[in-house]
Amino acid sequence: MNKVIVISDSTCDLTSKQIEDNSIKIIPLHVIFPAENIDYLDGVDLTSEELYKKVSQLGCTPKTSAINVGEFINFFKPYIDEGYDIIYTGIGSGLSSTYQNALLASEELGKDRIEVVDSQSLSTGIGLLVLKMCKFRDEGDDVHTIASKVRKLVPLVSAKFCINELDYLNKGGRCSGFTKAMANIFSIHPVAMVTNNKLSLYKIIRGKYRKSVDYQLKMFEEDYPNIDTSVVFVTDSGHMDGENDYAIEQLLKYVPKENIVHTVAGCVISSHCGPKTIGILYIRKPKEE
Repeated sequence: MNKVIVISDSTCDLTSKQIEDNSIKIIPLHVIFPAENIDYLDGVDLTSEELYKKVSQLGCTPKTSAINVGEFINFFKPYIDEGYDIIYTGIGSGLSSTYQNALLASEELGKDRIEVVDSQSLSTGIGLLVLKMCKFRDEGDDVHTIASKVRKLVPLVSAKFCINELDYLNKGGRCSGFTKAMANIFSIHPVAMVTNNKLSLYKIIRGKYRKSVDYQLKMFEEDYPNIDTSVVFVTDSGHMDGENDYAIEQLLKYVPKENIVHTVAGCVISSHCGPKTIGILYIRKPKEE
């Protein structure tokens, strides 16, 4: 049986320690500011904080683009040549063409050696699946068994986010100017959720931002008996004014401190959601458990 290498893309938002400790390989997506005509690699050439500064300076949000087939082939091939089998998951197929391009690359290099799993998620919703891949790899499973096990977990991932303001979604064409204006007028802080392989507005919360964080925490509490608490992510896009600390403090009522992992979203996620976005992400237990 060949050794297995676990690969994800830059939208998985894992910490550098998690990536290093689990020998995960990361391939970056692209972030492009049309006004500059510069193609930045997410997390390599540009951080989220630098992205926000550019948005302020240039007056526009960037475009993001998928990893193309050639990039995947160039990234995968050295590991195949070294005798590894590859398992990859990244941003969901409903959110980017990255998944389809990875699939085409695997067909070019040999599908018997590469498994491509559709996360149907984003950010640490992907990261949760990547960590499970590493767990199954370390337990000695082959690449096809790992893929089969992880695909069963995909529908069990919960990925929700509180969004502070809709400017970035509006500039990126993901919400109308009218919706943005109404959100500003009525102090609306929506909760978005990944469902059916899409990120959509799930609940409209009026009032202070803390109320939308509390709504996420309430949903976590309701789900708690069915949650795999081995890893729970609190992932934010920066400029949180203490809301990330508050969320973690509340989660400590249910989850051991060492099992709560705080991460910061990369440039692709931040490009679409903007600053002061926070998510509580976890996997539900399979029914048989």
